[in-house]
Order: sequence, then C-alpha cells, then structure tokens
Amino acid sequence: MLKINNLHAKLADEDLEIIKGLTLELEKGKVHAIMGPNGSGKSTLAYSIAGHPKYEVTGGEILLDGEDVLEMSVDERARAGLFLAMQYPVEVPGVSVSNFLRTAKTALSGEAPKLREWVGDLKQAMNDLRMDPDFTERNVNEGFSGGEKKRHEILQLELLKPKFAILDETDSGLDVDALKVVSEGVNRAHQNNDLGVLLITHYTRILKYIKPDFVHVFVAGKVAEQGGAELAERLEKEGYDRYTKSAV
Repeated sequence: MLKINNLHAKLADEDLEIIKGLTLELEKGKVHAIMGPNGSGKSTLAYSIAGHPKYEVTGGEILLDGEDVLEMSVDERARAGLFLAMQYPVEVPGVSVSNFLRTAKTALSGEAPKLREWVGDLKQAMNDLRMDPDFTERNVNEGFSGGEKKRHEILQLELLKPKFAILDETDSGLDVDALKVVSEGVNRAHQNNDLGVLLITHYTRILKYIKPDFVHVFVAGKVAEQGGAELAERLEKEGYDRYTKSAV
C-alpha cells in the first residue's frame, strides 16, 4: 500500500503551493490513472514521491507499507520499491545501458545477478520491447529518440521489478506502434510482478492499452473527482472545462 495523506508540496525555490492537501491510497497490483489539465500538479506529485530535489514537501506524509517515504533518501526510496519513469529521461554520457541496468539491479538486490540468468532476462525483455540487441552498448539515453527513451524506461521497469511504478506521461511523444509496445511492457510488469501503477497522463489513448482500476481527476493540486475506467471515457468526451471553471 502506498498512502498519501494531506500532502502539500511546492517548487523548492518558490512560495506557490502546487499540491494542496492531497490524500490518495494506492493498492499494490492496481492501476491508478491520474488525469488533469496542464499545471494541475500531476508531475509535482510524481517527483515529490520520488524525492526530486527541485520539489519540497511542506506538509503531510507518504507511506509505503507503513514506512515514511519522506524520511528516505532517493536511493532508499528506490530500494524500498518505488520506481519513476520520467517524462523527459536524462542522458548519462559514458555509461552504457548494459552497465547501468546491471549496476541498478545489483544495488537493489544487494548482490550482482548471476550472469547467465541476467543475460537471458535482459535478452527476453529487449525482445519483448522490440529493441535491437546493440542497444545495450549505447550510452544511457544519449542520442535516443523519444520512443527509445520510453522503451528503455520500461526495460528498467521489467528488469528491476519494483513494488510501485510512477509513470509520468509515458505516452508523451510516442507514435501508435511505440505506444502499444510500451503499454504491453507495463502490462507484463503489472501482471507478472503484482506491480502497483500510478499512471499520469493528459489523454485517454494510453488507457486503451493499460486499463485503469481507478481514475483520479487532478485540478489545482487536489483530486476533483475519482471513479473507475468509465470516468476516463467521460473525460474524453467532455474535457476538463467543468472542473477548471469550478476551481476558479
């Protein structure tokens, strides 16, 4: 269980509050979709959970299986089972994808994975994501297309096997084929590892491939409405106008 209680957060170098008393409970093995207009606080929530230094939590709590996430460093949050797929993954020059992935797996597990087993898992995951085997020799995200960056994020997700994945606009910049492949990877991780998913998106197109158990509409740093998958379908037809007008 990932529990967010009365959370308040802002940019670290500004006074304007972005998250304004948010409360959410996310069950392991369930898919929660966060939807809402630009500037509603969706990405702020993602980075606040992950511990990005650009954001400051000014009140409330985040609990993972009862443990206080806010007392953990970024790497401790990762080892506890949190995973963030960023909207704009950063480049890491000089570090190959292969070394990056095996080092991350070793850090999480406390010991290096057995080489033969690791190579098999890596090969299978890359094949499922339709990635060229030579991809592992490239530097992390350096010169990657948008689709390659997102596939690499999901490759990490499948191999590192976290408890909860926070996917910040993973559908951003993907064509139809890449969107389908990436969504299939998320679904595999969800089904095979009982993964809890917090999926942040503007649009419903990714929800045609990743079926949400719950949909939460975010407006002005709070949950304006929540429901099942049918709520996303309604948003597709109606948009966010009625929420934003009432929030003014």
